[in-house]
Amino acid sequence: MSVLVYADATEGTFKKSAFEVVSYGKKVAEQLGSNLVVVTINANNTSDLYTYGAEKVVNISNEALTTFNAKGYADVITQVAKKETANTVIVDSSIDGLYLAPFVAVNLEAGYASNTVAAPSSTAPFTVKRKAFSNKAFSNTVIATENKVIGLAKNSFGIHENPVGGTTENFDAEITTTGVKSENIERVTGKVTIADADVVVSAGRGLKGPENWAMVEELAGVLNAATACSKPVSDLGWRPHGEHVGQTGKPVASNLYIAIGISGAIQHLAGINASKVKVVVNTDPEAPFFKAADYGVVGDAFEVIPQLIEKLKAFKAA
Repeated sequence: MSVLVYADATEGTFKKSAFEVVSYGKKVAEQLGSNLVVVTINANNTSDLYTYGAEKVVNISNEALTTFNAKGYADVITQVAKKETANTVIVDSSIDGLYLAPFVAVNLEAGYASNTVAAPSSTAPFTVKRKAFSNKAFSNTVIATENKVIGLAKNSFGIHENPVGGTTENFDAEITTTGVKSENIERVTGKVTIADADVVVSAGRGLKGPENWAMVEELAGVLNAATACSKPVSDLGWRPHGEHVGQTGKPVASNLYIAIGISGAIQHLAGINASKVKVVVNTDPEAPFFKAADYGVVGDAFEVIPQLIEKLKAFKAA
C-alpha cells in the first residue's frame, strides 16, 4: 500500500502549499511504513518534489485538465490511487482542495477528514487532529474506513526537507466528461495572492472609500503581503470580490493577518481565525475584533498606517 499526495501545480508551478502537503505525506508514509507517491497535473517541473520526500511522481499531462474541475481532477487522481494501490490520499485544504477531496472520497469509498493540522496521533485506529467550530477548537477524529482522504490545513504542518532519489512517470489518465464548462477565468497577476501569502493586509469600511486603498497596498508591498477586504467592501464595489475574506469569502490561514478598519463581524472572524497572529487597527475600542486579536491599536488608520509604513521601511533599510 502507498500514500498518495496530490500536489497542486497552479499554471504548471508548485507553490508553498504543495511542498507542505508533500512534507506531511512523507511523515504519514513513515508512520504507516509505506512509500510516498505524489500525483501532479500539468506540472512543468517535478524535481523539487523529491526535496520534500516524494519517492515517485506521477505527472498527468492533458489539455482537458488545464482548467481546474473538481470532478475531472478527482477522477484522474482516483485512477492513480488505484494504480498505485494507495489507501491514503492527502490533499491541501485550499478552496480547490475542499471541492476536490469529497469527490475523491466518494470514488474510493473513503472516510474524509478535512482541515487536519497534525500527523496522525495513532495509526490503529487512524486518528487525526482537526480544526473544529470555525477554528475555535480542535477535534481528534478517527477514520475507520480502509481507504482514507486527508485534507491538510494551510500553515499547520510546515515545510520539511527530506531529500530522496525519486522517479517520474507520465500517466495517460482516462478523461471522462464532467458536464462542467468554464466560460471565463480572471486571474490576479503581478501580486501576492491570498492563497499563497504568509502575510495578509485587509481593510474594511473604516477606510471610507476605494480612493484610500493606496496606503493598504503600500503596506502590503512593504510586507510582501496579499491585500484583502471585508464583505461589505466587496459588495460596495470598492475592491474585487476575489479579495473578500471571511466565512462567505476566502478562508485565511496566514502567519500574520492585519485588519484595518474592520469591526470583526462573526462571519469575518470565522474565516480568518486560522491565522496565527492577528493585528487590528480600529478607532472603536469596543470593536469585536479586539477580543480575537493578538495585538490591537485603538487609533485612526489614516494616522497609524502611514507611521507603520515609515517605521517598516526604516527597519528594512537598516
